[in-house]
Amino acid sequence: MKAIKQIIFFSIIGLLMISCATSGPKYSEMADSTPPISGANARVYIYRTSALGAAIQPNVVLDDRVVGKAVAMGFFYVDCAAGNHRIATSTEVERELTFSLDEGQTRYVRLDVSMGFFVGHVYPNLVEPDKAKSEIKDCHY
Repeated sequence: MKAIKQIIFFSIIGLLMISCATSGPKYSEMADSTPPISGANARVYIYRTSALGAAIQPNVVLDDRVVGKAVAMGFFYVDCAAGNHRIATSTEVERELTFSLDEGQTRYVRLDVSMGFFVGHVYPNLVEPDKAKSEIKDCHY
């Protein structure tokens, strides 16, 4: 009986977490109205397409600065200087991705979830723009 109550409790928490991510506009609704990249900057879209492990929402760190959270079915973007960058997430272990950006370039980083020993791991993956745009279209800002 206790196990059933725990399953119900965590299911409700997970649904509440997902509903938080679904409160903003979808990428497909706001992509055309996003401000242009300014100056010598570049843009990184960070998104998570899976509701798996919705309660696991570690900080997303870009170059040692927290820029957002890994929210299920959510996305955000960050403008930064061209050059080499590092994105990291941390639960039980830290997962990181390094990549470079050219001036005016837009790159896409998908946050995937895998099972860990105690909690899931969220890890960043660089995705080609065409694939990313089809994956991110239903994610919420």
